[in-house]
Amino acid sequence: MEEKVHERLEFGMALAATAGGLDAYTYLVHGEVFAGLQTGNFILLGVHLGQGQWGVLIHYLIPILSFALGALLARYLQTKISNNQQLWFLTFEISLLLIVGIFSPYLPNLVVNALLSIAAATQLQEFQKLKGKPFTSLMMTGNLKNLSTNFFEGYLKHEPAKRAAFLDTLIILLSFVAGAVLNGFLVKYFHQRTIFFSLIFLMIAVVLLRKDRHGIR
Repeated sequence: MEEKVHERLEFGMALAATAGGLDAYTYLVHGEVFAGLQTGNFILLGVHLGQGQWGVLIHYLIPILSFALGALLARYLQTKISNNQQLWFLTFEISLLLIVGIFSPYLPNLVVNALLSIAAATQLQEFQKLKGKPFTSLMMTGNLKNLSTNFFEGYLKHEPAKRAAFLDTLIILLSFVAGAVLNGFLVKYFHQRTIFFSLIFLMIAVVLLRKDRHGIR
């Protein structure tokens, strides 16, 4: 069976780089929260509450609740959109990033973090496979575990398919880090506008979808 374009490695790389960039951006520019990594937000929330800093409650609850809302919205849209579904979701995510890029200097951190958490949630909900296998572009813990197990199965038990899976997972991890590195470097020069650079990766994903639709290889 032919591999779907949105499950190919290069597509997953673009999504992972976007996700790494979003988390780096919100952490560095908008109050040290994460757009996609909600586990991190729960940990930071718990740490601050444990230190009696109750004023931060809303600061972390907004991205957490927005992410949940984004996942709910995405699941609803999946039941309503039957044609070009992946393209619709990418367009929605791009629109949210554009809004943030244009209006970020004038918006409160809470609003920016809410919009980007919704964007991250829709990405996670829609794109869940890489080469037919379960995949997440937002959280690297599972990917790191898979990296180790695929290394064991591939190089110690000599299973060629697992070697390929190891390399794919490594590339996804490096793509995520690359997105974070890019934002960490560029934020010194572009500040709130740095989010525009994450759009490059999403546009790559759009191009891949459109090329596939028109039969271009």
